[in-house]
Amino acid sequence: MSDIRIDAIDKSFGDTAVLREVSLHIASGEFVAILGPSGCGKTTLLRCLAGFETLDGGRIEIGGELVSAPRHHVPPERRNIGVVFQNYALWPHMSVAQNVAYGLKVAGLAKKQRAERVARVLEVVELGALADRRPADLSGGQRQRVALARCLAMESRAVLLDEPLANLDVHLRGALEEEFAAFHKRSGATMFYITHDQSEALALADRVAVMDKGRILQFDRPEALFARPANETVAGFIGEGRVLEAEDIRPLGNGRAAASLLGQKVELRCAPGEGPRSRASISIHPGDLHLVSDDATANADAGGIAANVTRATYRGAYLRADVMAGPQGSVPLSINIPAPASVSQGQRVTLSLRDGWVIPQTVHSAAASSLPSSACL
Repeated sequence: MSDIRIDAIDKSFGDTAVLREVSLHIASGEFVAILGPSGCGKTTLLRCLAGFETLDGGRIEIGGELVSAPRHHVPPERRNIGVVFQNYALWPHMSVAQNVAYGLKVAGLAKKQRAERVARVLEVVELGALADRRPADLSGGQRQRVALARCLAMESRAVLLDEPLANLDVHLRGALEEEFAAFHKRSGATMFYITHDQSEALALADRVAVMDKGRILQFDRPEALFARPANETVAGFIGEGRVLEAEDIRPLGNGRAAASLLGQKVELRCAPGEGPRSRASISIHPGDLHLVSDDATANADAGGIAANVTRATYRGAYLRADVMAGPQGSVPLSINIPAPASVSQGQRVTLSLRDGWVIPQTVHSAAASSLPSSACL
């Protein structure tokens, strides 16, 4: 398999800039997900990597070979890249083995070699016993594995997946997440996975690139995106994050800072180089809040944040409470209260903040894509 280097690429359609100085380095055998809302440019990025689109600026290298630049374009069929689409793109009249072998036949591989390679890759995706079945006789997960086997058979340098679970129901999506993880482990393929579903991206990928408006905002491990977002957009996008304003930020050393939040003194995590600030944006998640008391009059003694419950929703293992918090009761927050829980709409409660992250003051979006994971520790 091969590494992928995407260096400051630009792509526009007419007067509309779709990709802006996008840079990523994907290691050989790495599973990377590109995450972002519809229209952010992630599918265009995949199409540029596959060779379906030319570049206006920058360059793309695969395994050290230049495949795209403004004056240099290797066509898709010569890039040795496999692409798995939402609809699998299988020939309905062919068997599983014939679908996998078709590209090899077109490439001129001898019949005996085709048969040996097809048998080998079907065993890798655990479909050897189904080699003679037609796509109509397979489940959605099995069809997806046929599409993956086709990429493996061609000995693709990388496998690109364009929102492959978007059209499936929730149950099948969960099953196929396991399929993709198992496929990656068995094959060692370099995988480039496009999705708008953050649960997919965080569950599957070694690293995730968050895109917005044609730029990479942050490229990092899933746990780093969740705990240490580089900017407010990433903070609000990942894990039901909320961005709040804190005051009087005073670094304490060792990646900690004191601050004032919603009228209370709190301690937060921060970047090692964080300096004092009068105001800063902080990132929190529902799991960072803790129910101190179901009586808001205890606020002064407990040193907590007074809040009013506006909605309580049963979620099985926990109760999700939406509240309006702060001295003026004007800040919307959500908290997950472990079962058994009994808060109800209209109830006054007291909350405490167990964790939070001071969002770095200035991180240029183009530079963020090249930051190593340690830059956000």
